Amino acid sequence: MSPRNRFVHRVENVEESEEMSVLDLPELTLECILGKLSPTGLSNMAAVCSSLRERCRSDHLWEKHMKEKWGRLIGHAARREWKQYLSSTKDSSPADITSSNRSKKWIGVLSCVWPISWLKSRIDGSYKPKSPSPDDSVMSWYQSLESGKFWFPSQIYNREHGHVGFMLSCYDAEVRYDSHTDTFHARYPPHGRRAIVIEEGVQWDRLRAPPISTPAHELHISDCLSDLRPGDHIEIQWRRNKEFPYGWWYGVIGHLESCDGSEHFCHCHLSDTVVLEFNQYTPGSRWRRALINRKDHREEGSETDGFYGGIRKLQSKDEISKWRQLWPTDILE
Repeated sequence: MSPRNRFVHRVENVEESEEMSVLDLPELTLECILGKLSPTGLSNMAAVCSSLRERCRSDHLWEKHMKEKWGRLIGHAARREWKQYLSSTKDSSPADITSSNRSKKWIGVLSCVWPISWLKSRIDGSYKPKSPSPDDSVMSWYQSLESGKFWFPSQIYNREHGHVGFMLSCYDAEVRYDSHTDTFHARYPPHGRRAIVIEEGVQWDRLRAPPISTPAHELHISDCLSDLRPGDHIEIQWRRNKEFPYGWWYGVIGHLESCDGSEHFCHCHLSDTVVLEFNQYTPGSRWRRALINRKDHREEGSETDGFYGGIRKLQSKDEISKWRQLWPTDILE
């Protein structure tokens, strides 16, 4: 092809490309394309132009990604924390506005002495631009979680890297995501004389959203005591002493010593005494069994054996299966 023909061909290609635009696609087709993009693809597409930015920030596009990656960990507590986080970032904006207004006043006063362009360069250069504050869109929430900027409440199985003293328990913590390792950083609240404990490298399968809203230092009011029967799977609050927060410990309801365990002749469910069994401990261990009163149980225990609090009866097969997956390989003393 001659140089002239090559030039004409290049010009024709430019003209043809300028006539094509993704925004010229039918609305439904464009929505289908955007709906198939990954979170990274949506973020990149949002930077193309203002029209695509509005489309790519739509909540309905991001709700799918939020549910797929974060849905299992995000509960009511995390949503409440996110709203408080947004409020705290908005509260700082008036100071920034005041600072900007003061700068403009000084430019007006000093413009008679120095050129305005010189003043603006000095004033603008003295302030580092801040990253934009997060908004209340699902996209912003997703990106805050993904980047690890947002700490949210969660519960962690077998805390502190599976320390033997926490086997088959689940404790409250604040966590943030580390995208480089695809794990989480967790910080456990202080108790007594013990400072905040930080744990890194927490895997996804050790986290869950808090199933109830009872804070870690408050007693959960049990609503299942009258229904408990031998063989039921439970979680019960337990703490070492009054200064500790509660953790949730897995156990089952056992038979009274006077009962032979026969399915047809068992009357344990009629007794006021309920037997709690923690079969991860060896027979004879003082942690293996505990007794509570069905009628007036609130918190029972001592400084020696710890304090047993509220009880949750596990109805979900998934919850029971999760505890069985965490069962220790060796019986605990």
